[in-house]
Amino acid sequence: MKKCDYCAKEISYHEMYCDEDCQKNANSFYDLREKFSKIFAVINGICVIAIGICIFAFSFYREIGLYGAASALTILGVMYFFLPFPPDVMIQKYKIKKSIKICRIIAGVLFALGIGLFITAIILF
Repeated sequence: MKKCDYCAKEISYHEMYCDEDCQKNANSFYDLREKFSKIFAVINGICVIAIGICIFAFSFYREIGLYGAASALTILGVMYFFLPFPPDVMIQKYKIKKSIKICRIIAGVLFALGIGLFITAIILF
């Protein structure tokens, strides 16, 4: 049996979604992803590059490295929570609803890691 593209319930081969709510939710997800994909990519790229630079800077300036990496991780966590755009491979495997849930779990971990680094930086410096 084929599965619904949004919630992964089993459906017939002639349908894409199990009901109108799933179709509406999937369309709104794709519209949101299309609308904010450029902003998402720019912020994601800046934060990932900043994390790399901060890890390098940590060897010379520990305080700047910790605060910078904590800031970038916290920003990534907040962004992934409010804009959970999983890659297409994840959507194909888990469908949209579960992929969004996985992205939000990853966002929580990134946010917690960023806050943990902030607390560590405050304690050490």
